[in-house]
Amino acid sequence: MNFDWESLTHGVWRVRLPFLDVTVGLVAGDSDVLLVDSGTTVAEARALDADIRALTGRPVGQIVLTHHHFDHVLGSAHFTAARIHCAPEVAEMLSHGTARLRADAVEYGADPAEVDETILALRPPQRGTWDATIDLGGRTVTVSHPGRGHTDHDLIVVVPGQRAVVFCGDLVEESGDPAIDEHSDITAWPSTLDVLLDAAGPRALLVPGHGAVVDAEFVRRQQQWLVAWCAARQ
Repeated sequence: MNFDWESLTHGVWRVRLPFLDVTVGLVAGDSDVLLVDSGTTVAEARALDADIRALTGRPVGQIVLTHHHFDHVLGSAHFTAARIHCAPEVAEMLSHGTARLRADAVEYGADPAEVDETILALRPPQRGTWDATIDLGGRTVTVSHPGRGHTDHDLIVVVPGQRAVVFCGDLVEESGDPAIDEHSDITAWPSTLDVLLDAAGPRALLVPGHGAVVDAEFVRRQQQWLVAWCAARQ
């Protein structure tokens, strides 16, 4: 294996990639495999692909991109046979914002040549969506937009089960403070986390975009941090 995969429940894994500690999730059904986010480069994605085939015996057929930032979306270029589910803003960025994606990736330390190779291979979806129900064969996952927060278009992926798993993207971060930039809506973010927690249920495993798996109590503490951050700037 190229990476250290963490088993969350039966047929559900995640990996923390060495570059930027970004999480990639994996959900396997009886007939299809879904990837949640895809890393930064085709080199990373090739290594992910090899691991996924070893874990599941299948190629990736579905990809959900939780938001438009480069470390979550660019690796999708490798998975040319997969159907991509993403918000319209992500489809737009992959189609017309590649210069920004490249600049951000290189600024954060990605290899420029690998980024260029990746952008040349990109296959943007023709349109985006705010929600989806994806049948993987014997297992159905749901994709939804709980509200504005880290960006104005964050998506989450809910995997039902005796203990649900929720891939939160960067609406939740464990290995650092919540990442705030010009696309963030700090005022709405705490309420969006309420919607996320309602969708997850009380016992869910909550998988952040960066860092260790957390629970609802951790997300409540992040809400308090966001409220305090806003109050300090008023």
